[in-house]
Amino acid sequence: MTRILLAPDKFKGSLSAAEVARALADGLVSVDPSLETVCLPVADGGDGTVDAAVTAGWDRVAVTCSGPTGEPVDTSYARRGDTAVVELASAVGLELLPGGRSDALGASTFGLGTVIAHALGSGVGSVSGARRIVVGLGGSASTDGGAGMLTALGARILDADGNDVARGGGALRGAVQLDVSGLLPSVRNAVFELACDVDNPLLGRTGAAAVYGPQKGARPQELMYLEHAMRQWAHLVRNAIGRDASGIAGTGAAGGTAFGAIAVLGAVAKPGIDTVLELIDFAGALAGADLVVTGEGSLDEQSLYGKAPIGVAHAAREAGVPVITVAGRSVIGLDRLRTHGIVASYALSELEPDPRISMRDAATLLRHVGRNIATTLSPVSEGLS
Repeated sequence: MTRILLAPDKFKGSLSAAEVARALADGLVSVDPSLETVCLPVADGGDGTVDAAVTAGWDRVAVTCSGPTGEPVDTSYARRGDTAVVELASAVGLELLPGGRSDALGASTFGLGTVIAHALGSGVGSVSGARRIVVGLGGSASTDGGAGMLTALGARILDADGNDVARGGGALRGAVQLDVSGLLPSVRNAVFELACDVDNPLLGRTGAAAVYGPQKGARPQELMYLEHAMRQWAHLVRNAIGRDASGIAGTGAAGGTAFGAIAVLGAVAKPGIDTVLELIDFAGALAGADLVVTGEGSLDEQSLYGKAPIGVAHAAREAGVPVITVAGRSVIGLDRLRTHGIVASYALSELEPDPRISMRDAATLLRHVGRNIATTLSPVSEGLS
């Protein structure tokens, strides 16, 4: 029996990773019911990371937190043993901005800290706390250097009058002190890991505000405010911990959230897809697979630098398992993909060139691709032998 491991990322704006996998599986078995399909959706540390863990057998824990601009958000994290997987995007992400209206200066990571506190066993209704916290950093709505996250975990950020500053990156311009003495004891006893694929520092032309601020709706004047705020924040953190971490590669990730986590929580950053593959035991699923099918909405140059399909392909290649990619659209030729262990590539745009229709009918098109793959399995296998 041929065993096919379906490990796609989401098709953003169209289908979740799990929905992509199911559609492909339906197409495959409609041609050959003897095929064994295993759906193991993946993510690269952004939205979908918790779902990937849950699909792989982790427990989902529901929690309510403050969204990026303070509104209540119902979210969840994944839990297995003493490890919890927390996703920034599902707590304080861009997609959660009310009405899609950005608030570059006022958006905060406070809600992320609330979810982490719950996972540590320190939130209302929490169970016994996790000791290892994996945070997926992707899709942040804020540029607050992780300040909101830290205040939710017990730190205080004070102004010249000794008052707590308001949430959001903009307010940090008026901050004069970071007090970490009140950090939750569970924070000090935990290990933090960040699923992070960028190497930007916190400050400067390649920093959090300059590079990612515009994506969060910051206008030129607001970018200046945020850069000044991040410099002030870096100064306060240095005074509190005794060292300057602002130049460490990756601290600019998620509006500087990585900076706060690395500097104050002692977090270690790791590639997003590598982290997710470890969490879902991708290596174990590969053990009996004859073929892996992976993909994402757009297979492009960015995909070649740490995105989920290439990470999946590299892991499969090491195990000697051939890989096929499926994408909404692809601008990477098969010759280049072959260097990553990919033997065939399909794009929905080849079936439906209108992107709006392709996104709307993605499930139907993916089932069609699944059928095509099933009819060509023998030639693919022969070419790899």
